[in-house]
Amino acid sequence: MVAQNPSRREAPVGPSEWSTPPFPYPRRFRETEPINRRLGIPLRLLLRQGALDPVLLRTIGERLTTRDEVGAALANAVRITDTTHPDRVTMKQFRRALVEGIDAVPDAPRPLRDFLAAVGTVPDWVDFDLVNKGGRVARRFGRNSADVLQQLALIGSYRFGGPADLLVETGGLTGDSTLRRLAETQQWATVINGHDAMRRDGEGFRLTVHVRLMHALVNHQVESSGRWDTDRWGLPVNQSDMAATLGLFNAIQLLGVRLLGVRVTRAESRALMHLWKYVGWLIGVNEDWLFDSERRQHHFNYHLLITQSYGSSAGPPLANAIVDAQAALHFAHFARLRRAYARARLLSMLRYFLGRRGMQDLRLPKAWPWAVPPLLVANILRYHVLGRTAVGREFLLRRGDRFVQRHLRRHFGE
Repeated sequence: MVAQNPSRREAPVGPSEWSTPPFPYPRRFRETEPINRRLGIPLRLLLRQGALDPVLLRTIGERLTTRDEVGAALANAVRITDTTHPDRVTMKQFRRALVEGIDAVPDAPRPLRDFLAAVGTVPDWVDFDLVNKGGRVARRFGRNSADVLQQLALIGSYRFGGPADLLVETGGLTGDSTLRRLAETQQWATVINGHDAMRRDGEGFRLTVHVRLMHALVNHQVESSGRWDTDRWGLPVNQSDMAATLGLFNAIQLLGVRLLGVRVTRAESRALMHLWKYVGWLIGVNEDWLFDSERRQHHFNYHLLITQSYGSSAGPPLANAIVDAQAALHFAHFARLRRAYARARLLSMLRYFLGRRGMQDLRLPKAWPWAVPPLLVANILRYHVLGRTAVGREFLLRRGDRFVQRHLRRHFGE
């Protein structure tokens, strides 16, 4: 497994060691390393990170041009237009097999059988009790989780090229669809937290597998369009970017809620990491890049950060589209005032998470982190006092579930 030990010490890797590698890395690879090192100082200090692991760095570079082959095979079958082709798979067949099982599809094509056999095989390391516990942990985080995933993970990632450029290419988070796309992502991240949602007949399992196929279809479409600069960015949907996205949902979520005053125990950290480890496996991330340990994930994330290309032109319009989308939130009463507050609060939280430079680089309006101090005080009372008792944890769980329902209604409407 790559980079198993965070304390491993290697000789530093300089430009002369990777500028002419044996593998043709995309040009984005380590393109803005000095900037990335400065951004990574807090994480490096947290990890007491020494020299970089050259093997892990090379693997990240190589996997920028590596796809999810299991998903790609099914995507190719879905794209077959010849209705008589024996391997052709329709979305109707896929959805039915996903919900009812492969036997519900008469004479199911081989690519569909192979795909469902792959995702239906549960790895030996999966502990569904721990998966369920991880879901409860995330639900107790409530609004804090939603804040971190939207502000630090999603909008914060727009500072880097590759995935942000793909979103602009596909129109994924721009225009009138912004609010609904955000809600769909939030809904998926919520559904997987349900009890037994990640078992074969659970909604979380089905949505996650559906997302895997959507990723493969997007990669197929954009890669074959002739517009995507593979030499610059690598494959549209590649293993390195998928693993980086997974790291935003697990370890960055844990780090972010702590920055908002939430208490997270070692057992809670391990449970949430285990949930997302299984989600990552289902989504098609290489198994050697799946971690139960938050520290090991941070170690991996630091190497991913070093390899990124900072300052994509795609980032500012994406970030501002989300800010502007607050004006379309659905409120039953005092809608105009509450939309204005939601926008101001979002900018305030972004200022806290991204800093002044991050706000400037994404061309976001100036703001002060006024929303954070009262949130810190409230979270200390909730999670450091109430959260230490069984009754308090149940209260936080119910409170988190109520927030999620309100949050989805505000994005989807009725």
